[in-house]
Amino acid sequence: MGVSFRDDAAAIQGDLVELRKALHRRPEVGLALPHTQERVLAELDGLGLEITTGAETTSVVGVLRGGRRDDGDPRAVLIRGDMDALPVDEQTGLEFAATNGAMHACGHDLHTTALVGAARLLAGHRDGLEGDVVFMFQPGEEGFDGAGVMLREGVLAAAGRRVDAAFGMHVFSNHLPSGLFSSRPGTILSASHGLFVTVHGEGGHGSAPHHARDPIVAAAQMIVALQTTVTRTFDIFDPVVITVGTISGGTKRNVIPDTASFEATVRRYSEANEERLAEAIKRTLEGVAAAHGVDVEFRFETEYPTTVNTAAEVEFAAGVVREVLGPERYRELPVPISGSEDFSRVLAEVPGAFLAIGATPPGRDPATAPMNHSPRADFDPTVLSDAAAVYAGLAAQRLEAS
Repeated sequence: MGVSFRDDAAAIQGDLVELRKALHRRPEVGLALPHTQERVLAELDGLGLEITTGAETTSVVGVLRGGRRDDGDPRAVLIRGDMDALPVDEQTGLEFAATNGAMHACGHDLHTTALVGAARLLAGHRDGLEGDVVFMFQPGEEGFDGAGVMLREGVLAAAGRRVDAAFGMHVFSNHLPSGLFSSRPGTILSASHGLFVTVHGEGGHGSAPHHARDPIVAAAQMIVALQTTVTRTFDIFDPVVITVGTISGGTKRNVIPDTASFEATVRRYSEANEERLAEAIKRTLEGVAAAHGVDVEFRFETEYPTTVNTAAEVEFAAGVVREVLGPERYRELPVPISGSEDFSRVLAEVPGAFLAIGATPPGRDPATAPMNHSPRADFDPTVLSDAAAVYAGLAAQRLEAS
């Protein structure tokens, strides 16, 4: 198209910053984000998009019809931004910090804003677009599988045919210098599983544990044993991570309870390890339970699959970033990131790529700045216009390349 989306995006940076602040002040969690949906719809109003909203969620899908689309061979590209927040009490001290017990601690307010910006940029150049752009505004990424819901509701065919490619991006409050875009071919994010464990023992007096069957001690040993299981079962070059995030049991220090429980997040990078994980966890939990004379119940649930980029689309995306922003603004990731994403479901259906964007705040060291999901996580808002320009460039140029 020969369009300088970077210059156009820079011109709306002030608007994008204000929108991001507004979204940040009123974060919403899960699949129902009524205020966020309302604000997104207001921002898209007047851009000439065909808008639909979700039946099961407060999702928003916009379709922009390109002026140079070929009706006989229509092309379509999807770009996605997630909208939901986390149940975290914000501690950033920002003047626009949330006060409702939720927080955009993962930067989804920036994703939503950048996608709105891309919609504005592309709508301004619709006459040159050689196909259709699908804008996927998604609730419920943080553990609610909003992408899965939107797939069931037909987002990939929102333009009337299945999209040819899909692109998503994610900001990081640490790890990467601000303004650096990064990705890699193949697996870029881990798969995630949930492990839910309840240990059943026999309660008693804390001074006489030999007359009881202590579920807390058994649960503690299970937690430690799981870590050893990882290092002794799985190849260090095909890693597995098990992190226990909650543990509960008991009511008073001198009372041995009947039950104790804990929950863990489990991450892996290859499909081959999924079955081995389930078997190793079962063997470890049941073995420790037998050693302590207690019973154990557990659920091992698959949440999100690995996020796997199409190599050709990564190469294409890298070229767009270099063209739009400059050659120094893209760097290939040497190894996958240990987070997980439901955009993995989209990339399992169509070719595409997921990109990381460094958004470490000015003056902070990427190695030590608070990470995503921290109540102190902060993000550099200067990346908003760049992200919008890259989104727009990905859509416009991919339509030309289809």
